[in-house]
Parts: sequence; C-alpha cells; structure tokens
Amino acid sequence: MKGPFRQWWRRRTLHDRLSLLVTAAVAAAVLTVAGIAFAAVSQIQHQQLEAQLDTDAREIAAQPEQWRDGGPPLGPGGRRDLRHRRDIGPRWQVLGRDATVVAGSTNGLPVTDGARRVAAGQSPRQQEPVYLDGHSYLMLTVPAERGGGAVQVAADQGPANRTLTVFGLLMAAGCILGIGGAAALGRTVARAGLVPVQQLTKAVEDVAVTMDLNRPVPIHGVDEIARLGQSVNTMLAAIDAARQSQRTLVEDASHELRTPLTSIRTNIELLLAVERQPELAHRLPPEERAKLLRDLDAQVGELAALTTELVELAREETTREPAEDVELTDVADAAIDRVRIRVPAVTFSTDLRPVTVHGRPNELERMLVNVLDNAAKWSPPGGVVHTELATDGDGWARLVVTDGGPGIDAADLPHVFDRFYRAATARGMPGSGLGLAIVAQTAAQHGGTVTAGPNDPHGTVITVRFPPA
Repeated sequence: MKGPFRQWWRRRTLHDRLSLLVTAAVAAAVLTVAGIAFAAVSQIQHQQLEAQLDTDAREIAAQPEQWRDGGPPLGPGGRRDLRHRRDIGPRWQVLGRDATVVAGSTNGLPVTDGARRVAAGQSPRQQEPVYLDGHSYLMLTVPAERGGGAVQVAADQGPANRTLTVFGLLMAAGCILGIGGAAALGRTVARAGLVPVQQLTKAVEDVAVTMDLNRPVPIHGVDEIARLGQSVNTMLAAIDAARQSQRTLVEDASHELRTPLTSIRTNIELLLAVERQPELAHRLPPEERAKLLRDLDAQVGELAALTTELVELAREETTREPAEDVELTDVADAAIDRVRIRVPAVTFSTDLRPVTVHGRPNELERMLVNVLDNAAKWSPPGGVVHTELATDGDGWARLVVTDGGPGIDAADLPHVFDRFYRAATARGMPGSGLGLAIVAQTAAQHGGTVTAGPNDPHGTVITVRFPPA
C-alpha cells in the first residue's frame, strides 16, 4: 500500500496536501482527547460503583447478626429503618462459615469459589463480575466482622454502561463534527496560507513567458515565502548575468573572428582570381604568392587558436574533468616543456618546490601554458622567463612567472584579464586577448586568484595563488 499511496499523494496539489495534513492533525488531537475522556469517565464510574459496594458491604458486615433475619437493623423504638434497604444495593446476602446463605434480599446471589474462600477466612475479599437474569452485576464479598461468614453485595452495571454508551455516542458525534469542521477550516487555512505561493508562482510564470529577467519577483514580509522569493530573484539575477556574459562573449567573438576571416577571404579571392585568369599571373610574382600563402597559413593558425580559446573559455562545468590532488610541480614542468619547444629563442628558468593543490591537471596545465606563452611573446630574443613555485606562509600555493619584456602600462593593468582586451601596444602582435582571461577563469574555478604587476627593472610578473589541498 505504501507505493500506491505515495503515488496518490504525489498527484495531490499542495493545497490538498495541506488541507489533509491539517485535518489529520486535528482528527488525531480530537480522537486522542475523546479517547482519554472516555477512558477517564469509565474509570470514574467504575470507581464510584466499587466505592458504593464497599460502603454497603462494610455496613452489613459491621452488624451481620441484625441482617440474618432477612431485614435491615432495628432503628430507634424497635422499628426497622427501611432507608437502609433503599440505600443498600438491590442484591445482598449474608453467608455462614460454611458458605450457606443465612439471609439476603429477595433475589439471591451466586456463591462462587471466591465467596467460599472469603466465608472460610481464606481470602480477605473477592470482587468479580456475575451475570444474573441476563444482566451484568459487579459482586463484592467481604468477611463478616462478627460471628464469621461473609457478606455479599452486588450492583447492576447496566445503568452505568448505558450512561457510558450515551457518553461515547455523544463523544463520537462531537469528534465527527470536529473533524468535519477541521477539514473545512483546513481548506480555508491552506487557501489563505498559499496565497503568497500562488503570487510567487504567477510572477515566475510571467518571467518564463516574457523572458524579462530584469523584473524581480515582488517580496512581502520576512517569512519562508519571502526567502523563497529572494532566492528566485537571486537566481534570476544570476541567469541574467550569465545571459549578458554569453551575449558579450558572442559579440566579442564575432568581432574578433571577423578580422581574420575577412583577411583570409580577401587573400583566397585574390588567389582564385589569378587561377581563373592566368593572363593576370604577372601581377602576382612568385615571391608575393609565397608571402600570401604564408599569411594565409598564419591567419588560419590564428583563427584555429582563437576558436580553441573560445571553446575553452565557454567550457561548461559538466564537461570538465574530475578534480583531484595535483602535484603542481609536475604540471609546471609539462607546461614549460611545451612552450620551450614552440619558442626556442627564449630561455626558461625554474625554481620549483613541491606543492600539492586540489584541481584539474589538464586545466591547470593549459592555464600555465597561456601564462608562459604570454611571457615568451613579450620577451626579447635571448630573454629569460622565470617560473617560481612555492608555498605562502598561510599554506597557499604561489606560482610566479616573470619576463623581461617591455611590461604593461599602468592604465592597462586593471584590464589585462578581461576577455578580448588588448593594449594599444599589443594590437600589432598576434593573439586574441583571451589567454589571460582563460588564466583568470581557471584560477577562479579552482578557488584561487591571479594578479599582474611590473617587474623591476622591466617586464611583467604574473602571480597565481591556489588554496591548499
């Protein structure tokens, strides 16, 4: 039943669930109180009946000899006090030592084994239910105080049971009315309580339809619904920021791709024109043709590098490699070996100390390759790019790459890690302006930071820091 009930429950609306929960809670409370009240009344009635039997039995047991003639004791002036017969329960009798009935009311009582033991002095008292003439009686047997034997008193439990039944029916009716009222009240409470949720839902649906992420969801109060609305607004702001960033990336990428594509198209059209009209071949000497082909090769390489960097910059979190503990020294050695092959005219020196960080080794290597490529590009022939790896006093890993190039102007320093940013002095150099942006993104994704600064007496220092593993 758990599976079908769970499916049924999941198909209910939140309004129905809250109504059912309120009704169930009130029903549990009402039934619990009703059960306790019924048990308390039943116990009180039973105790009252026992107390009455005990009083009647003790009254007869105190003067058994006056009851053995079949009537109540004599009152003042030798007259029998009939009040006692009315006060004593409808059935009573006196037993001798041998458990024979020596006196009693018109309707006798059964002499049970327990009563015989009391008459014989083997038991102090005996209380038990008996059935007489189709009715349930509660019978009490106590020893007589004079002359031995025992006294039996019984009272019909029917009136008490009928009273208890009526009380139970009244309680059941009250429970039904209470649970019915709770169900109606629960729906009202659920409807009123869900008004903010319905308003929030409508606002979110409007955003989904209009795609207007700049219109925040209205928030009222400081309750849980208000917190949910604030979370929705925060999410909308994050989505809007991501969309703006995506739009900026696409616009910048389109702009950056247009330049090499235009140049490639112009050169190819020129080559095709010469091929189609051989009589114009004299206008493109072999040396010019070779230079044009070299330019095409460089532009295609630049376009391929730019495409690779764009893909790296827009990489989704779900496609990234898993993070692990990485020995940063090994990553630095691999990156330096790659760049050294591409730029043989620059010397790469190192001072690497063992440092372990938690990250993605391939991304860290690409990041360091970008830093080293940037340093090598600006270093003069025969220049030195120095890489230092150590641990700060606070346990953070510190990777420092220093070059001896012309350095970065103070006005450009705040923007060197922006996407597609290129300083005025760098616009004549090959590159896309994405290398250091990828460095900054990778450092941030690993919980680290990156900064750029001048190197004394000239050059640039790029410092990347990572938290300890």
